[in-house]
Amino acid sequence: MFLSLRSHLMVVFTFLLTIPFILLSLIIPNWITRMMEEQIQDSTIEKMDQYSFYINSITTQAEEVARQVLVNQTTQTWMKLEKEDVESQENERLLMKNQLKKQLSSIMINNSNGISLSVYMDNGREIWWDSLSSKQMSWYKQYSQKDQMWIKAHFDPFQQTPEMGKQYVNSYLQPLFDLYTFERYGFIKVNYPTSLFTQALNNITLGENGRVYLLNQQGENILTGKVQTPKKILQQSLEKIKKDQHLNGLIHKEYDGEEYLVFFQKLRVDNWILVSEVTKSELFSKVNELRRNLLITSLLLFGLTNFAAYRLSSNIVSPLGKLTRAMKLVEHGKFEKAKQMMPTIQSENHEISYVIKVFDHMIDQLNYLIETEYEANIRRKNAEYKALLLQINPHFLNNTLEIIGGLAAQGKNKEVMDVSVYLARMMRYSMNTKSDIVSMDDEINYIRNYTDILKARYEDNLSILIDEDQKMKPIPIIKFILQPLVENAVKYSFEGKKVANIKVITKMMEDQMVIVVEDHGVGMSEEVIAELMSQEQHNESSYILASNGNSIGLRNVLGRLQLYYGSQFSFDIQSEEWEGTKITLRVKLDGGMHDEGDDH
Repeated sequence: MFLSLRSHLMVVFTFLLTIPFILLSLIIPNWITRMMEEQIQDSTIEKMDQYSFYINSITTQAEEVARQVLVNQTTQTWMKLEKEDVESQENERLLMKNQLKKQLSSIMINNSNGISLSVYMDNGREIWWDSLSSKQMSWYKQYSQKDQMWIKAHFDPFQQTPEMGKQYVNSYLQPLFDLYTFERYGFIKVNYPTSLFTQALNNITLGENGRVYLLNQQGENILTGKVQTPKKILQQSLEKIKKDQHLNGLIHKEYDGEEYLVFFQKLRVDNWILVSEVTKSELFSKVNELRRNLLITSLLLFGLTNFAAYRLSSNIVSPLGKLTRAMKLVEHGKFEKAKQMMPTIQSENHEISYVIKVFDHMIDQLNYLIETEYEANIRRKNAEYKALLLQINPHFLNNTLEIIGGLAAQGKNKEVMDVSVYLARMMRYSMNTKSDIVSMDDEINYIRNYTDILKARYEDNLSILIDEDQKMKPIPIIKFILQPLVENAVKYSFEGKKVANIKVITKMMEDQMVIVVEDHGVGMSEEVIAELMSQEQHNESSYILASNGNSIGLRNVLGRLQLYYGSQFSFDIQSEEWEGTKITLRVKLDGGMHDEGDDH
């Protein structure tokens, strides 16, 4: 009944205030977006038309200037004299060259767009700088190899003045030929500042971050700067533009989660294409910000609505809500926090007050049972584990000291030093009692130090192969799992044979961590294997703790693994007397370690 009251209030407030506001926050930005898109498309195409007219005027002027130089009689005469290159005509050639320079200078001075001129012969001679070779320039290669007459932005060291050579220029190359025989002798190069194009290009803007380029048919920028449009968008757009019969238009493209608006304008000059590109997110960033602010306001309004409904029904619902949170704490085992919350739950409703008192009493009972039963059992398991772990250290240290003593007796000082270093590393590893959990990589390194000690004693009679799965390196595991197994494998291999071959393998198999220790020693009897398998089935860790004699190392390892991992741990023993033993340990990695075995 009380929860229904809250629900009714929330529904009424939501429908009256929140839902209409949310609808407006979605409708208004969409309407503004459509209107802006139409206006931007019209204004952009208009500006691109104006820019196209501007480009046409400059390029037409360049063509007219080139033709003016070509048909001039001075140019024709100088061209023929340069071609003949007769020594007797040297004075006449220099005279005509000076006259041509004056004429070119006059044309450049009278031009208002900063156009510069130069005339080149095919033999490499140039009207302004005889000592320089134009054939090494990139723009000359475009002209000679690709037959391009309109050259994109570049530096031209052959400018007639140093000032002109310090800025980017675009060029028009007009073939230089005899007007009567049409025999070709060189070309006329008309340079015009690239800034003429770029300054006008800056007037075409799409939002704050729109990009505008003047491109050729290959998608190369005619002007300066790098094309920042994604290559895939640019290629697809150019293919569609070439097929489009219209001179201008708009193309929509999607790439990498963004929608691109690509405006284009075809120019008559060398099939140039004026491209203006922007993403919708950039173009409509203000609208998106408006939409975001409206949605935030809607969320705030929704929060205020819920707060008002909550306050109106809080006298009864609030105690129940706190009681629910206390129940969740109990569900996760946080009894102390739940107990601390109980005094803050106050209610004048007698039924709710009764429920709170009963639940408070239940917390006390549960807490008492856990302290007397569960925690006592945990302490017992921890004590068993610590006792099992301590069985390893004296046995291992005694064996290692015997190895060091044997090497010292033989006078092998270097080997004694090496074994001492290995032993120091192992003792440092063993005495780290901050945590019983290490990475598999640390456990393998510990085994490597141990096996290095054994190799110093047995030399070529001992072969130990460690095949480590790189994926298992960071996986956590309890300490001293491998050392007792390797120690037993070496010990029982030398009991009946002069050579010991040991394999240690770690590998990941689906969701299981697998550890294998294999030897070719005396093997194990069926009775011992049966006892160990019975231990796994009954989880008899106390029997392992009290055990002595053969297989104490193996029993120790199995007991500690069972205490930590419970049902997630399993093992397999394959052994044949006088043939060898293969021990396989498996731990399922689906939730970490356990303290209570199968109870978890």
